[in-house]
Parts: sequence; C-alpha cells; structure tokens
Amino acid sequence: MNIKLSGEGPELSRLVYGAWRLKEDPKGATSQRILSKINTALEHGITSFDHADIYGDYGCEELFGKALSDSPRLRDSLQLITKCGIKLVSEQRPDHVIKHYDTSREHIIWSVEQSLRSLRTDRIDLLLIHRPDPLLDADEVAEAFVALRTEGKALHFGVSNFSVAQMELLASRLPFPLVTNQVECSVMQMEALHDGTLDYCQRICLSPMAWSPLGGGAIFSSPSPREQRIRDVLELIAQSHQATLDQIAIAWLLRHPAKIIPVIGTNDTDRLIRLSRSKEIVLSRTEWFQIWSASAGRPVP
Repeated sequence: MNIKLSGEGPELSRLVYGAWRLKEDPKGATSQRILSKINTALEHGITSFDHADIYGDYGCEELFGKALSDSPRLRDSLQLITKCGIKLVSEQRPDHVIKHYDTSREHIIWSVEQSLRSLRTDRIDLLLIHRPDPLLDADEVAEAFVALRTEGKALHFGVSNFSVAQMELLASRLPFPLVTNQVECSVMQMEALHDGTLDYCQRICLSPMAWSPLGGGAIFSSPSPREQRIRDVLELIAQSHQATLDQIAIAWLLRHPAKIIPVIGTNDTDRLIRLSRSKEIVLSRTEWFQIWSASAGRPVP
C-alpha cells in the first residue's frame, strides 16, 4: 500500500527503509547483503529508500548504488529519497574545516550530481534539505530546485527538521509545492504533535516522514522510569494485538491523521519483515492515548 505525499505526489510506501546504518551491518555491507535487504523490503511492501549524502561518512549512497547496479531492473520498482545541505568534517571531504550547513544553489546542485553518481541512477525521486540553515536564501534554494526539476534530475522536493515558518518561507518561493517534512517523531519524541508541525501538514494535505520512529532504541533498553513506563504500556497493548512492542510503537505513528510515514533503519531482515506488518495493526483511540499518557507522564489536560 503506497501513499501520496501531497496533491502532486510522489507516492511512497507506507513505511520507508532508512539507509543510514548500511555500513554498520554486523553481517557486512557487501552488494549481496544490501540487495538481500532491498529485496526483502520490496517483497513486504516497502518500496521507498531514504538516504542522505552524509550517511556512513559519505559512503552509504555509494554502497547502495553499487548493489543496485548489480540488479538494475529493481530501479523502477523503488523510490529513492536523499537529503543534502550538511557539510561534515571528513576525510572524504578534505575542504570542510568545520561542520556547517550549505543550502546555496551551487552546493545543492553539486550534491545532487554526486548523489546521482553514487546511487547510479538518472533521477532522485525526492530531494530534501536536511536541516534548516540560518543562511538559507529561499530564492536561491528555489532556483536550484527548479533547475533540478527542469533537468529531470530530482522530481519532487521537501525538507527535513523544518519548523512551520521555515517551510512556509521556502514554499512561498516555489512554483510547485513542497511534498514532505521529515521530522523526529516517536512515542519518545512527541514535540511534532504539539508544536504545530503535524497540524500544518494536515492543513496543507502533506504527509510528514518520521525519522527515529523507535526513539533510537531507548524504549527497549533504557532503565529510566519514563522508558520503563512506556515499555509497560506498549507491551500490554501488544499482547492484546498479538504483536510486538516495536510493531505497536510504529502503529502508534501510523494511527495519526497526518498520515505519518515512519523511516525504519534496521539491518535485521527478520525485524524488517516484522515491522512491515505494523501497518496491519490499527490502534483504538483509547490505546493511542494510553501510550501518549505513558510518554507524557500524565493524562491529557
């Protein structure tokens, strides 16, 4: 089941596979291993893959692209998302002397050219500005987006970690809509539910993406009272659905009317299959608020 991000698309799968941990896989990062994860995702309805130029110290896109080149027929079966705008201090980028942001027209276009080469593809389905840049010139970003779309190098555009005001500024300069905002959101991190981010997404009929949808794993291992409280409620609800704790945490995001798209980054194919089944779980309103209250540490006002 795919979902259209906005009136103009594109369509993404209901869950997205996040590639930021490709180099950290204990079973290795060979093309064969990466292809096994791509195929597993596709077989279970996950057709969208989320990248950023900086992931894996500028190495994950190259690994993914090499794997994809071994099975080029897969390209038309999936959607490629990538992000740009952060410059890391890295041996791969010796000219970077300090971590900073760069959303200049020149850098955005250069970054996309690099991503196209690394991913070994002729197009990016969705390009995001990775972080808000205090020096972002909305007119200059718009020029870059229009040029990339005209050339067919990037088909759709969005942002990541932007506030409503920052989204509105950039959108005001574009002749086409931004289609998503990828933000941190989980049972552990609920700020987007209350700071206007998800309200704005609903208002303009835009589906947001959620990074770290399992709270970075803290709900599974942290001994703190808050995490234990959340764990207890998730486990109780999981029992009633014959599900697992992580499936319920993902289902909690899917239940939101903004049509949140979780980005899952596991290297474990069995867990990938398990999480893909989260979309079959529909939480009741009572269950949703039980989890909210456990996270907030109080009932609703």
